[in-house]
Amino acid sequence: MSLGETVKSELETHDTRRSGILRWLPLALIAAGALVAFVYGRDYLRFDALSENRDALTAFRDRNFVLAIAIYMGLYIVAVAFSIPGAVWLTIGGGFLFGTPLATSLTVVAATVGAILIFCAARSSLGALLHEKAGAWLTRVEAGFREGEVSYLLIMRLVPAIPFFVANLAPAFLGVKLRTFAWTTLVGIIPGTAVYASVGAGLGSVLELGDKPDLGVIFTPGVLGPLLGLAALSALPVVLRRLRGRGV
Repeated sequence: MSLGETVKSELETHDTRRSGILRWLPLALIAAGALVAFVYGRDYLRFDALSENRDALTAFRDRNFVLAIAIYMGLYIVAVAFSIPGAVWLTIGGGFLFGTPLATSLTVVAATVGAILIFCAARSSLGALLHEKAGAWLTRVEAGFREGEVSYLLIMRLVPAIPFFVANLAPAFLGVKLRTFAWTTLVGIIPGTAVYASVGAGLGSVLELGDKPDLGVIFTPGVLGPLLGLAALSALPVVLRRLRGRGV
């Protein structure tokens, strides 16, 4: 091998290694951030922290309303992007501080931004690796998913049993377009977010009685029924397409 070929080979090897590092960098940063947030921030995303600091929080909100909104949205984006457990308490806290309509709007926007960040990180890292390793199998799964892509994405957001981080990662591995992921996330999380924001809006009276808010409210018939109804409506195009395919 000539000197020129040797140098070229070394440069190609260097570029390959650099490309591999860059591929995993976004996911590595998210994983590191999630670990740091879990270790140092887990005590803050819980009911007791909200209860103990409610007076300080409301006082800060009253003095710095716009800043309070910016901080709330920033914290929510970080919590979702790093898949930190306890984001539901942020939603309840948002309802407590800003009321149901405003808290719902702020939370939906912030959660969507955070979801987009982790979606992009996963697609650039694990998504590329899965496509390399899975080959034809993943291609077939993607093809089936894309037949009812919007329906599946909305169902994942509407059904409370599906963890939020799963609904963020799975589409990244199945080749969902960013635009489709973004708008279905934005729309699909509105009902559940509104429920928890309304729980937060009534938190003041709950705290006065010395009780805790009922997080299981989303699984009560009056709430779960409409959510499942919306999920079924979202699934209707897929069902009709399958029936037509079978000649029914």
